[in-house]
Order: sequence, then C-alpha cells, then structure tokens
Amino acid sequence: MTSDSAVLLDVDGTLVDSNYQHVIAWARAFARFDLTPSLWRVHRHVGMGGDQFVQAVAGPPAEERHGDALREAWVEEFDKLLDEVHAVPRATELIRGLRKRGWPVVLATSGKPQHVDRFLDLLGARDLLTAWTTSDEVDRTKPATDLIEVALGKTGAERGVMVGDSRWDFESSRRAGLPGVGLLTGGFSREELRDAGADEVYTDLDDLLDHLDEGLLRAP
Repeated sequence: MTSDSAVLLDVDGTLVDSNYQHVIAWARAFARFDLTPSLWRVHRHVGMGGDQFVQAVAGPPAEERHGDALREAWVEEFDKLLDEVHAVPRATELIRGLRKRGWPVVLATSGKPQHVDRFLDLLGARDLLTAWTTSDEVDRTKPATDLIEVALGKTGAERGVMVGDSRWDFESSRRAGLPGVGLLTGGFSREELRDAGADEVYTDLDDLLDHLDEGLLRAP
C-alpha cells in the first residue's frame, strides 16, 4: 500500500450489529406480499444492496411485480428495529486505530441516509472519518463496484483496502482490484470469504485489533 490508499469499512455486521435486524425486516417486508423465502436465504444475502436483493432472494417475478414496494416496506420495517441496533464493541477503537496509523477511513455502505446517520451516532466517529457513502450516491450497490469508486473518490485515494463481513463486500472489492480483510461476524465461513476475494480473515474485531500491525491494515 502507498500513501494514496484508504481503508473502506463496511458498516452492517462489521461496525454495527444489525444483520439479524435486516433479516427480520426483509422477512416482514416479503410477508406483506405473501412471499416467504427461507430465512437462511435472506440471511445469506444480507450485505447485498436492496436494488439486487429482492431478485436474488425471491426471484425475478418478485422483483418485477413488487420490487420498489418491497424495498419501501423493508425501510419501514427496519426503521422499527433501529433502536435494537448497537455498535459492535471496539468498532470506534478500530476507526481510531486506523487513523492513528495514518489511514484515511471511509464508510463504504449502501445504507439509507437516515440509517447511516443513526449508525454514525452509535459509533460517535464523525470526526474520525474522512467520509462516508449512502445508497443515494450510487446506481448499483454491492457486489457492483459503484460504492468502492464513490468511496475512493471521496478520500482522493487511488487504492484501498476493503474491510467487511460478507461475500458481497469482497466480490465487489475483487472486481475493483482491491485487497480485502474479512470478519466472520456476517455468518460467512473463512473459506467463503477467501473464495470471494478476502486476503485476510479474522474472527471478529477483537481478533483484528490484536493483529492490526501484522497485515494489510498496518500503517500505509
């Protein structure tokens, strides 16, 4: 890594413990339209952007008939669960540690603006971050590369390291030519994350912080 590199942090499942709230919200949204995809399938797609989520989980007919309405229903259902979402322990410590080592840090998320704003409050890290993204800034979300391109553009960096917890983070980073650091907190196995493009995989933030100076996230 050179000095023109940044760290791109996923948020859901990586910095805030929200993955299971997303599963519940999507399940309730699908149920409004008498759709009942298995919860394991819903869970396996958390981390994929909503623009692609409906078709991936429930098939093309569901997207064609109900796509936008389903996404609106998901927002309504997730809003009801926001108070149950908490920052992952030591998440802010990770951001602080990365900045101390000289990294520009950007949250590369396709979350809705109001959700990202809530998570920024939970992390208490606005002053530590170089920038953050929202779904309003991209046409296509993970595993497309749009978010990575926007995130890098906001930092002025040419290269970066992706940190995330789902295969979609690393399918995206691999397409963009970026190395990745994975966490098992999203429910994907070590092998799945590596197969998707993660170069390093840690159990959780505790494990990552214990090895911060030994891998891709050591000082640029």
